[in-house]
Amino acid sequence: MSEPLPRQSIRELPDVLISQIAAGEVVERPASVVRELVDNAIDAGARQITLRLLGGGIRLIAVEDDGCGIPAEELAVALKRHATSKIVSLQDLESVATMGFRGEALAAINSVSEMSLLSRIEGASSAFVLDGQTGEVKPAARATGTTVEVKELFFSTPARRHFLKSENTELAHCIEAVRRHALVRPEVSFAIWHEGKIVAHWRSHPGEAGWNQRLADVLGEEFVASSVNIDFRSGPVHVRGRAGTPDAARARADQQFAYVNGRFVRDKVITHGARSAYEDVLHGHRQPVYVLYLQMDPTRVDVNVHPTKIEVRFRDSREVHQAMRYAIESALAVPRAQLLSTTSAFAPSTSPSTAPSSVPAQNIWAQRGMAFGANRLYEDPARAMADLKALWSTPPQVEEESPAGFSSAKIQLQTASAVASQVEHEWPLGRAIAQLQGVYILAENTQGLVVVDMHAAHERIVYERLKQQLDTTQITSQPLLIPASFSATPQEIATAESCADVLMQLGLEVSALSAKTLAVRAVPTSLAQGDCVELARSVLAELAQHDAATVVQRAQNEILATMACHGAVRANRKLSLDEMNALLRQMEATERSDQCNHGRPTWRQVGMRELDALFLRGR
Repeated sequence: MSEPLPRQSIRELPDVLISQIAAGEVVERPASVVRELVDNAIDAGARQITLRLLGGGIRLIAVEDDGCGIPAEELAVALKRHATSKIVSLQDLESVATMGFRGEALAAINSVSEMSLLSRIEGASSAFVLDGQTGEVKPAARATGTTVEVKELFFSTPARRHFLKSENTELAHCIEAVRRHALVRPEVSFAIWHEGKIVAHWRSHPGEAGWNQRLADVLGEEFVASSVNIDFRSGPVHVRGRAGTPDAARARADQQFAYVNGRFVRDKVITHGARSAYEDVLHGHRQPVYVLYLQMDPTRVDVNVHPTKIEVRFRDSREVHQAMRYAIESALAVPRAQLLSTTSAFAPSTSPSTAPSSVPAQNIWAQRGMAFGANRLYEDPARAMADLKALWSTPPQVEEESPAGFSSAKIQLQTASAVASQVEHEWPLGRAIAQLQGVYILAENTQGLVVVDMHAAHERIVYERLKQQLDTTQITSQPLLIPASFSATPQEIATAESCADVLMQLGLEVSALSAKTLAVRAVPTSLAQGDCVELARSVLAELAQHDAATVVQRAQNEILATMACHGAVRANRKLSLDEMNALLRQMEATERSDQCNHGRPTWRQVGMRELDALFLRGR
């Protein structure tokens, strides 16, 4: 055993060491310095911010702005620990609306670098520069605004400097820090210089129309073109921005930007809410892309959680989670075909194309003498699920008893009156012209050729209709013959007791057997064959942070997706033109019809320009 260390007396640490300890939390790398200095420039009302770097920010970071400036007598105070102009009381802290407020950044940066502060306020005879090491203040030349120079970062703490990456890596992090600010401040111009060469420049775009232009400048025109507009209010939460379509998903989560009251944050509640909105439209482990801005009362969010201010805590995390989820869900629910002709103040300006017809899409599929309307629901949900499972499962001539006990009756196809006059309308997905290898439907619209995967498309249609049926009924529960008990944590027991009513609404009955044991006595009927203990644990964990309904809904949706897959029209099934046109009309009226239940695309547009290129027309 090692010998105990000799006791040392308790004493106060020197201010320099205190600042260096604080710098370990605030200043992780050059990008941390860039973030803090740009925060201050924005709080100062800057409309032009220039970042100059040497050695990826290790040798020099200089941030210039045209903000209000700092009076000469306050320059020395600005470098003191816990000195700030942003807050003066606890009430200010609880409702802070500025980017900075802790009063730590400048003191921390000054303790691990060679720092100077040059500033001039409007109306002053000259600017003044403060040497961070000596504290000397003297006149200098500069227009109104502030310049902060940080040289030789971590020169006083060599061990920290060894943890830095290469210059190119640190430069990339610095650019990313400015990019996050640029996405939320279109009225501010940003320029980044490295080694005397400009590497990024985003001009200001004031006004409402500037949002999309800034998004296009920073993330590319492709992001704007492949994303949908979001403008959603839920109680005190307002969500705006753009969410990428499922086709725009990426392998990495490197284009997910979330802001709360103008502050870039990384928050599990927001990330989980956004991800849950993409649950049944993303293929595999693809990651969605989005830029989302949450506006809410500052008193409902605590930004004083971490020194870097990148983490927040919500007073009601569930309302934020639900607002985020429903904002994206409602935007993605509109079929992309309907968006071909729509624009909005927040959407990119595009030339109007053919609008979807106002004639209601009618479903010509009929089974057992009952037709499905675009928004029509069965009165008997049990009968609806039985009929929908049998739909398209066998050829029309075959009638057999399925293992699940559903009778696959003869399918009768009827031609809707809307299809007869479809030539007169310019449908978004066009009119069917042929079927390819019994797998794809070929259709012609005003843009060119539309290719539809008929099984994937019909699978989504059946799936969405099944979900609608389930939404109209209450979740029924099935008591377990023998309750399933399991060892539970104190948090799980507390959640089960406090949320007993919510669990019952979800079809779950969970009660305490002892101080350390819970028992599952009933589960949702549709999930009776699953692992009830695992389901209970998942719901309790979800309920502790988010909305428990999402866990049950995911499990239910998996079952419905399986039913829809078996109920959708199979490959190699020959369809008539009327049947193909009816499927196209259903796609135009069905939510999320651009992807199947597994996240694969259901249709693709091939434009005339692409077709002409194949045959070298116009060359």
